Amino acid sequence: MSKQTVLYEKHQAMGARLVPFGGWDMPLHYGSQLEEHHQVRRDAGMFDVSHMTVVDLKGGGVKSYLRYLLANDVERLKNSGKALYSCMLNQQGGVVDDLIVYYLNDEWYRMVVNAGTTEKDLAWLARQSGDYDVTITPRRDLAMIAVQGPNARAKALPLLSAGLQQTGAALKPFNAVADGDWFLARTGYTGEDGFEIMVPGDQAAVFWQRLSEAGVAPCGLGARDTLRLEAGMNLYGSDMDEETSPLEAGLGWTIAWEPEDRDFIGRPVLGRQRKYPQKKRFVGLLLVGRGVLRNHLKLFVGQRQIGEITSGGFAPTLERSIALARVEPDIGETCEVEIRGKRVQAQVVKPPFVRNGKRLFS
Repeated sequence: MSKQTVLYEKHQAMGARLVPFGGWDMPLHYGSQLEEHHQVRRDAGMFDVSHMTVVDLKGGGVKSYLRYLLANDVERLKNSGKALYSCMLNQQGGVVDDLIVYYLNDEWYRMVVNAGTTEKDLAWLARQSGDYDVTITPRRDLAMIAVQGPNARAKALPLLSAGLQQTGAALKPFNAVADGDWFLARTGYTGEDGFEIMVPGDQAAVFWQRLSEAGVAPCGLGARDTLRLEAGMNLYGSDMDEETSPLEAGLGWTIAWEPEDRDFIGRPVLGRQRKYPQKKRFVGLLLVGRGVLRNHLKLFVGQRQIGEITSGGFAPTLERSIALARVEPDIGETCEVEIRGKRVQAQVVKPPFVRNGKRLFS
């Protein structure tokens, strides 16, 4: 049986089409996925992301624990509220999950993990804690609302406490600030500016309603996916998983190789793969002919299959089909996609496709 977030009744009242996702009943759209996509690119939209799990990690050994657990290095986080994107790897270098971790102080970090991987992640966190002095606490009392778009910050800030208004106005990207149990992070998954706001669950519905009254449109999973695809952002389970390393998922930049003496889970395997000339590349595709690029479509150069699409779809901002793909390193500037038994040409590009609402390709 699917779970429901504290905003479930709000979604019903606003006419959402609800679908199962990661074990939850979530809004796919509220009438038009296309309109919701454009609303975020042009103004401001809000997403219920309460199905994701906030995890607090505390204790004298928490920093050492996270330096071993994550491929990126939390030692880089010096100022309270600073955020870091990282992959959590298994011993084979595959991605257990991708996540954001926030530094609050030397004995308190906060992590946000994906909905569909929550139970697996919590078990992994506990298994790796070993002899570290660390307490792992899922914050199931918190809801989370993402407010995204060029006008998101201006519309959301007046609805927050006086303290959060003041600190939030000066908040830099990939930083966060707290006021009691309210937690304001300037992060997102759309390629637009905005906030991800953690809210006490019993206050979430009122805050959602106030955002709606301020002109922030409710948006569903459909728009969230097309927005993140245009922004070139990976989706766990599609673009990477436990069988795929970050080096073959376009996430090599999230691995902190220095200092050389820092051991982290998966490092020995990644170190060998890093030197392997035939490791696969992660690229973007623009469809040249007619059709729609879909997940798992095969890619060819001549008669040789050179990869497959990991995420694909129609990009409303570009008004054409785009994709992310894992391919052989010698792919070149074009390839062919097999769509319903026919080969269609695609241009190989470097993601993202859209940045700050602006098209990067015509």
